[in-house]
Amino acid sequence: MIFKKDIKKFEDSSRILLQTEEYICIVPHSELSEYISNYNITFPTKELMPNSFTVMPCGCSTIAIKKDKDGMYIELHGPVTKPYTVGKQSNQLEIMVTIEFKPAGLYALTKISQSELADENLSLAAIDPIISKLLLEAIEDADSIHEIVTNLDDLLLSNMNPKYHPELRRILKLIKECSGDITVKEISENSYYSERQLNRIFKQYVGISAKSYLRLLRINNTFRLLKKPDNSLTNISATAGFHDLPHFTHDFKLVCGITPQEYRDNISNFYYNISKY
Repeated sequence: MIFKKDIKKFEDSSRILLQTEEYICIVPHSELSEYISNYNITFPTKELMPNSFTVMPCGCSTIAIKKDKDGMYIELHGPVTKPYTVGKQSNQLEIMVTIEFKPAGLYALTKISQSELADENLSLAAIDPIISKLLLEAIEDADSIHEIVTNLDDLLLSNMNPKYHPELRRILKLIKECSGDITVKEISENSYYSERQLNRIFKQYVGISAKSYLRLLRINNTFRLLKKPDNSLTNISATAGFHDLPHFTHDFKLVCGITPQEYRDNISNFYYNISKY
């Protein structure tokens, strides 16, 4: 098992996205980058995660391997379309290792329609007991963070389906290049699918409709912009592709439950990961 001091011992700087005394964020193997944005290894504290610490909606999924005083277990968080608070629960843990998936990435592992998992918090053992067992062993048997990362890479490389939907991958790339500032109709015109077919595909592989995904991506793009206090809400709205400030405020509150200004005023209480896109 590893300890907080082991964070400093991870030497592959090319794979580190972010590192503190309690937390390290690591990119996966390059062959997994299409499905997974990062691995997080966290030793939770109230300073790092206040009890009100909230994960913001992103349309993506997470597998969390958690260890508390009673032992180790694994939770699966399906595609997130609404904020949920994690601080109070996380601060009861000794360690948490998370695998953060990109859109549709979890489907490549589970082969389950993602609309069934949207906003669900489930035991991974109930969904896939074999993968759950292997993941537990990958963490429990590791004596260093490097070994955890290697074990996760090997396990996921062996179990991902690399041919889950090549056309969807192209569509997701198109959406990313447009920063979400594109309509479902325009996507349809640039693909082999009608708007109705696109929504069916998105619900199966991503977990939400194409229109909802576009809104989520645009909202997530504003989280980074809102970190800059001198960047006006009007400018952020225009940069992110919203028609005007009222439209931006309406969509932000619809997705996040708070206004952009309320988010900005309490930004340290929220978590987002733009690298998921």
